[in-house]
Amino acid sequence: MEFQVWAEKYRPSKLSEVINQSHAIERIKAFVKDKNIPHMLFSGHAGTGKTTTALAIAKELYGVTWRQNVLELNASDERGIDVIRGKVKDFARMKPLGDVPWKIVILDEADALTQEAQQALRRTMENYTNVTRFVLLCNYSSKIIEPVQSRCAVFRFKVLDDADIKKYVERVVEGEKLKIDAKAIDAAVYLAEGDLRKVANILQASAATKEKITEDVVYDIASKAKPTDVKDMLSLALKGKFIDARKKLQDLVLRQGLSGSDVISEIHRQIYSLDGMNESVKVQLIEKCGEYEFRISEGGNELIQLEALLASFLQHSKK
Repeated sequence: MEFQVWAEKYRPSKLSEVINQSHAIERIKAFVKDKNIPHMLFSGHAGTGKTTTALAIAKELYGVTWRQNVLELNASDERGIDVIRGKVKDFARMKPLGDVPWKIVILDEADALTQEAQQALRRTMENYTNVTRFVLLCNYSSKIIEPVQSRCAVFRFKVLDDADIKKYVERVVEGEKLKIDAKAIDAAVYLAEGDLRKVANILQASAATKEKITEDVVYDIASKAKPTDVKDMLSLALKGKFIDARKKLQDLVLRQGLSGSDVISEIHRQIYSLDGMNESVKVQLIEKCGEYEFRISEGGNELIQLEALLASFLQHSKK
């Protein structure tokens, strides 16, 4: 089975099925009920239901003819002014099929549109508002120019709670009859970081690899550091056992093949749970994490930078 199939298979098809976005969905339902939606801008973290909500709107409005009345584009692939002036404009000016008096253009990742394309989009939204509604989806609304934002009703999609992600995981496990233990479910939820697509891909890849899904399988598939391993490494460094902490780090990077940025991300998450350390020291260590992640992104040797970060933990423990 191809990856991301489960993400599509268990995608909600109705607005009432969208997970943990009731603050936005209730307003959208009112528009759909009146069959008079405005131009809309959905902003939020990846995997929180923006595209799902847009497609659910189309399915509830048009029924079986929704594909004929919806143009869905990924603006990160087609983000130039020619696409707005050509494909989008040609679709926008044609009359819709069915009872609803307008069609929908869904522009996914609209924050990837160039400035010139967004200026052209502004005029298109104005000129064809009688026959077309635009739904713009983005991760960062600040990258959408103000004239376009002012023409849209803005909806903020929040990161999903762990409890909601766990319900989704349990639904997939039941539907696919997966053999998975409780710790593996907790690991998948932890790694998802509020992204339902990520957790679906982790489950699917794990199921394709092993018949019985365990915590170790989940972390291996996700190529992420186990929180317990990173916490043990930090504890050793804080106790002054730098050589032991370095061996643990080398095991993560060299034997498990984890990237330096992934290790730093997990270190950053574990800092908050370290015992016996005052807040001011934690703040300094978080600042160090940012500094060394930047060094790695600029091309610094991952192992040297991570060892230097570990050394800074040792120095702060002595203070």
